[in-house]
Amino acid sequence: MAEDRDTLLRHYRQTREELLSAIHGLSDELMTERSLDGWSVKDHLAHLALWDDIRASEVVRISAGHDSAWRMTHDQDAAYNAIGHDLRRDLSLDQVRWELVMSRQRLLDAISSSTQRGLDASLYGEAGLRSSHEAQHTGWIKRWRGEKGA
Repeated sequence: MAEDRDTLLRHYRQTREELLSAIHGLSDELMTERSLDGWSVKDHLAHLALWDDIRASEVVRISAGHDSAWRMTHDQDAAYNAIGHDLRRDLSLDQVRWELVMSRQRLLDAISSSTQRGLDASLYGEAGLRSSHEAQHTGWIKRWRGEKGA
């Protein structure tokens, strides 16, 4: 069954607002300190941008009538996340902020212009159409801020 486009767009706008609220006021030093389960807040943002890009490409791909290119096992997902982290860990904070904005805009644009097929959540692989992934990371950041008193 197809997702409602407007509801899906609201979901992604709301999760981004919650993430931005969770990082609001953090200094650049805290954003890049690798003390959040071995990652920095910047690393979490780069990771989320990576998955937004994948998800946006999936919406376009599936809307065009093709199959998901991101059906993977748990081990493949873990390996891909590790590679993505390694590749993006040295990006500047400014670039990661840019990546976060641009990748989310690509996702919103893809959803806005998707076909009905592109809104069928059953056709997606690991980069599912509706995701709680960002909310998970937001929760981890909030917990870390509480522990640090930041």
